[in-house]
Amino acid sequence: MSRFITIKDIAKKLNISVSTVSRALRDTYDVNRETREQVLAMAQALNYRPNFNATGLVNRSSHNLAVILPFVANYYFSTVITGIQEVAYQQDYNIMLHITNDSPERELSIIKNLAASNLDGLLVAVSSDSDACTHFQQVIDSGVPIVFFDRVPDAIKTSKVMQDDYNGAFEAVEHLIKRGYRKIAHIGGPEGLSFSRKRKKGFLDALAKHGLPVNEDWIIHSGFSQENGEADTLELLKREKHPDAIFAANDRKAIGAIMALKKKGIKVGEQVGIIGFTNDPACTVVSPTLSTIAEPAFEIGKKSCELLLKHISKRNFIAEEVVLPGRLIERESTRRYTEQGINC
Repeated sequence: MSRFITIKDIAKKLNISVSTVSRALRDTYDVNRETREQVLAMAQALNYRPNFNATGLVNRSSHNLAVILPFVANYYFSTVITGIQEVAYQQDYNIMLHITNDSPERELSIIKNLAASNLDGLLVAVSSDSDACTHFQQVIDSGVPIVFFDRVPDAIKTSKVMQDDYNGAFEAVEHLIKRGYRKIAHIGGPEGLSFSRKRKKGFLDALAKHGLPVNEDWIIHSGFSQENGEADTLELLKREKHPDAIFAANDRKAIGAIMALKKKGIKVGEQVGIIGFTNDPACTVVSPTLSTIAEPAFEIGKKSCELLLKHISKRNFIAEEVVLPGRLIERESTRRYTEQGINC
């Protein structure tokens, strides 16, 4: 034939899906023997030859890994990258870094441009409200494995590494309750993200456990920046009733909340408690210092890369979902004081 034969041609001839053809050629565990033999026979009849990506995958010749993430000027993601690099460089793999700036459109563009690259695999944290899941699935179907970390799409079946968002949020809110706060608000991330929903669920379940009411006016979703946290908190202060504590989806938002309260002359800790999520170095610089749930960012990076290398080396490696626990760190922003300055 005059043109290059692709797996789409094989799929069309056999009247099966492209993903089934791809998995059969890679000899994955979820394709039965009869189907695999039919695919191999048709591939031979059509004189099919794997594309450059697939050849690199099988021979492990490129030793190139792509990392796609929303931000790089961010403590959490920079620490994840450090963990990824430790594993990748030990195994003689190169890292190609791509930044989406939290834009779904930019994410789609990166994925399309990567289609012609010589890659062994991808490590991805999806952007906020990403609608590129089908494009990620196409990459996997083409024979290039993907492992998702931190921000993961629920719809795609592959290995994923996450922090324990639900229990971390539950522990953060329970800490506020144990410190005497009762009217607790939540300034969350975008509702479309899986981990935003998990942190909100932990918040709600902690309130339910202790018999505290949920005030829907005290739940606000927006972005992850300090500016978002400040704006969300100022919005809370416009409400008829004010909360006496705030659980923020991340530390940057929590720091924004501290800035907003200080501008309004409200004493952080004494009048309104604040707790975040990440353990950004800025937690110990801001005044008062910020209580938080420390995320295992370095370990997430290491484990993600380890799983990706297993997918690369073993065609039938079964996908794993790994959830790593966080750690509560109490600082000044959740300490209430009596008039004499003694800890409550």
